[in-house]
Amino acid sequence: MQGSPPKVLRANEGTTRSVLGERYTWKISGAESGEAYALLEAEVPPNAGPPLHLHRREDESFYVLAGTYAFRVGGQLIQLGPGSCVFGPRGIPHTCKNVGTTPSRHLVTITPAGFEKFLEALSAFPAGPPNLNALARLAAQYDLTFV
Repeated sequence: MQGSPPKVLRANEGTTRSVLGERYTWKISGAESGEAYALLEAEVPPNAGPPLHLHRREDESFYVLAGTYAFRVGGQLIQLGPGSCVFGPRGIPHTCKNVGTTPSRHLVTITPAGFEKFLEALSAFPAGPPNLNALARLAAQYDLTFV
């Protein structure tokens, strides 16, 4: 991207936020890529993951770094480990769950950028089960639907 300065992050660098029990580290923000994409690293505890949802504005790609996930994309359900990649196109319901016994990690690429701002806003929610009405209102602001 013309005009953007280079950026180098080492392991464990970036802005980290807790989002409903999961840890997300911003590696490249939308602002840093001219809103072309965002790159986040997620650490997910065992038996955790987002509810089934779909985006209307963004595609998501997931690259598994460690652990074992069960991914659902559309009607396809598949279990994957390190080195595996999944593409979740906008408009298609998708989710993932850590099905292992230890925390798992994956990279999330959001194209174009935008959905990472939802995660940032969600990190302000108090610990524990979220207020579902507040969650639905926030999701609607980002053209996100839970299914």
